[in-house]
Order: sequence, then structure tokens, then C-alpha cells
Amino acid sequence: MSDRVALLKGIRVWLVSFVVCLALSGATAFPLVHELRWTEDVLRSLSVPEHLPALMAWITHVREGLDTADAEYPFVLYGTDWLAFAHLVIAVAFYGPYRDPVRNIWVVEFAMIACVGIIPLALICGPIRGIPFWWTVIDMSFGVFGIVPLYVVRKKIKRLETLTAAPVQAAVVR
Repeated sequence: MSDRVALLKGIRVWLVSFVVCLALSGATAFPLVHELRWTEDVLRSLSVPEHLPALMAWITHVREGLDTADAEYPFVLYGTDWLAFAHLVIAVAFYGPYRDPVRNIWVVEFAMIACVGIIPLALICGPIRGIPFWWTVIDMSFGVFGIVPLYVVRKKIKRLETLTAAPVQAAVVR
């Protein structure tokens, strides 16, 4: 297998992994009310309230808020439906780099910028919305962990670009 083919395969594996995680992250925003009820039940069965009372209190508080919104103001949850949809649409954008990584590297770079943008968003909006700092750190971790595979993909695309450009440059010199 040539270096170019191996590099392209590696890029595609990383991209597919990233897209699957992005789509799963988005899909979980649809059933939030049910997920929080399930999460609360699982945490109680694992004795989490005794070991991590702040976590349990926060999960219960969020579940109660979602239950109230769902019962009295269901249109508020429409915002999380749009959040889920946005994740899925962004995931589709990665078809470009999958098909032609060099030409569509901008999608990867755009996503890297978005990952960096998560940090100021969480630090500014978290306190405004009453989110505990430790949860804000969890939110910021999505940007930190998201940028890692994107950085790897970008490096591989840059290497692929040099491999692809080398034969063209050699032909021009002749």
C-alpha cells in the first residue's frame, strides 16, 4: 500500500470516528427528559448520592427543570431539538473531507475553531445560566477532546497534500 493510500485510509478512519461521536452527541439531545430520568435512576442504583452528593443534586435539579419545561413549556425543549439537528448537519459536512481531504481541509479547521470556541462559551454562559463550575469544565472537555482527532486529521491531510503536490512539482521542473 502506498503512503498516499495509507494516509487517505487513516484520515477516513479518524473522520468516521469523529462523525460517529458528533452524531451520537447530537442524537442524545432529542430525548433529554427520558435520558435524565434514566440517568438519575442509574446513579441512585449505584449509590452515587452517598459518594457524590453534588453530582446527584445537580442531576436531580436538571431533571426537575426538564420535567417542568416538558410539562408546562414544551416549546423550550425545541431548542435542544435544534441543537441535535445542528450536530447532525455538521456531521454531514465532514463528507467533504472524507471524499477529498486536501480540498476540504477547511471543514476540519472550521471544526477546530468551533472546539476552541466551546471554552469561552462555557466560561461566559455557564455562570450566567447558573451552571456549576465543575459542570462547565465537563462541557469544556468536549472542545478539548474534540480538537485532538481533528488535529491528527489536519496533520495527516497536510502530509497528504505534500505527497500529492510532490509529483506535480517534479513534472513542472522537468
